[in-house]
Amino acid sequence: MGVTGTLVNYYIHCKRQCWLHGNRINLEDNSEDVKIGKALHEVKAAESAQTEIAVENIKIDKITKDYLVEIKKSDADYEAVKWQVLFYLNVLKKKGIERQGKIEFVEKNKGDRKIYYVDLDEENIQKLSILETEIIELLNQSAPPAVAINRKCTKCAYYTYCCI
Repeated sequence: MGVTGTLVNYYIHCKRQCWLHGNRINLEDNSEDVKIGKALHEVKAAESAQTEIAVENIKIDKITKDYLVEIKKSDADYEAVKWQVLFYLNVLKKKGIERQGKIEFVEKNKGDRKIYYVDLDEENIQKLSILETEIIELLNQSAPPAVAINRKCTKCAYYTYCCI
């Protein structure tokens, strides 16, 4: 399996989650939070013709003349989403397409949205190269990293798997 934006996100968020997903242990189909995220994408798809574009091994939520847009339901882990978007921007850049990253958090209980912008620069490209190498090394390990439960775990699709 090649490195994907989802794996980059999971690696930043939780290396165990990254290993499980990357090794095709998928518990996300039973997750309410994942279902909500998919519903948000369906709503966005109905609003615009410029939604979810597949390029190689990535799926981009939306692309416009100026932006690559990633839509998330919560800003609980901004750093993970930021690196996911930077990964997408880098894939596009290698194909001669340059955009600025735009992250939209649609807060389900707040009725408002937060918007952040990210730019791919040389420093981020170098960090992405290191991240990709680290992710491949992680996925090639024979077992997942040890469980390290913290408060962010309770909303994870893998929570029950890790806590058994």
